[in-house]
Amino acid sequence: MKKTVLIAFGWLMVISISDREVATGEESYPVVWKVTDGLQAPESAYFDADSGYVFLSQIGDGGPTGKDGDGWISKLTIDGEMVKNKWVTGLNSPKGLRSHDGTLWVSDIDRIVGIDIAGGKISQTVKVPGAEFLNDLACGPEGSVYVADMLPSRIYQYKDSKISVLAKGEQIESPNGLLVAGGKLIIAAWGHDIQDDFTTKTAGRLLAMDLATGRITPITEKPTGNLDGVEADGQGGYIVTDFKAGKVLRISPDGAVKVLMTFPQGVADHAFLRDRGWLILPEMLENKLTAFDLSKAIR
Repeated sequence: MKKTVLIAFGWLMVISISDREVATGEESYPVVWKVTDGLQAPESAYFDADSGYVFLSQIGDGGPTGKDGDGWISKLTIDGEMVKNKWVTGLNSPKGLRSHDGTLWVSDIDRIVGIDIAGGKISQTVKVPGAEFLNDLACGPEGSVYVADMLPSRIYQYKDSKISVLAKGEQIESPNGLLVAGGKLIIAAWGHDIQDDFTTKTAGRLLAMDLATGRITPITEKPTGNLDGVEADGQGGYIVTDFKAGKVLRISPDGAVKVLMTFPQGVADHAFLRDRGWLILPEMLENKLTAFDLSKAIR
């Protein structure tokens, strides 16, 4: 295996590149690049097409609910070079990332934070009243921000400078991952009856909420997993992670589920570059960020 060692902004980073290095699982897929040094509980990877950079939320050592100010956002090139590890600091337990019109939105326990991408500075901080465990978020084409509050099973909307509850209760199955696609909010649900160790009595499903009518329908009929990240695969289906089982799933438009890869527990909120077929996957508990080439699977 070939390793390239780079020094960038004072941080040592190792990128491992090898045509022979592959993930284990149902099939094997080449590793395009890998970052390990300087990562501490990486939770969400997001590619911002406008700037051309990959952003990564890192929880730090305070845990997923720690209000300690030691969480941060990293900035990388699309080829895995760390531009700046601690690009924006002072967050608590940052998780979901999405952008709209030059602002990178971040969920941070009980608030959402807007970051000016060009300047690399926090531009807005919005408290979410009643929030307990904000996780993934998504942006609508008109600028609405949707954020999942997993533990109390709620989804909030931030629109026109106001926070409101968009959906709540058992029907959304403790939402984690969110994606706006085709006038719908796609919901990767964690499941029912969350226990102290974050296991569930019933696993979650992939759901779709019509943003015009509010109607919620299941994409997967049966319990699917403790679902985390969700991205469109460019073929009408979705790439979804199951955090507890350590699985990367491909879910077809009719709800058929295929396991693409299997890892240790902790695969979190990924990015998927449809034009390249690259999955950029944070392994939160392993402190890894890896880009895999899934182009042979996504056709």
